[in-house]
Amino acid sequence: MTDLEAAQIREMRMKGIGYRAIAETLGLSRDIVRNHCKAKGMGGYVAAAVKNLQEREGQGGICICCGEEIDQQGNGRPRKFCSEKCRRQWWKTHPEAGNQKAVYTQVCARCGKEFTAYGNSHRKYCSHDCYIKARFWRDEDGV
Repeated sequence: MTDLEAAQIREMRMKGIGYRAIAETLGLSRDIVRNHCKAKGMGGYVAAAVKNLQEREGQGGICICCGEEIDQQGNGRPRKFCSEKCRRQWWKTHPEAGNQKAVYTQVCARCGKEFTAYGNSHRKYCSHDCYIKARFWRDEDGV
């Protein structure tokens, strides 16, 4: 089983989906899914498992990506991930969870296409190609 499949099993289990439905969705056997869930503390009835996981996540005791126990240190903010690998994988699969306040919608000065720019409200062009063409290319009529 890959790390991606393990993360998908965990997410589906947190949504209240049973072993058989998870197995059919991912193309795994029910026993593999059940054994993985039991090993990661997600076994038993779905409602009880979800409540248990949410409680443990709220206390900061388990990784939100893989479900492994996290050794919390006494100082600083509580860790959400057990490793850098889990952190990167979780953010790769959950880009919508980011707090993106500085998203600006602009119109390209060259092609007129609407685009979004993160963090730069003064951006003029939708791409590097449009910038190069606007800056260095000349039209056929000599302008």
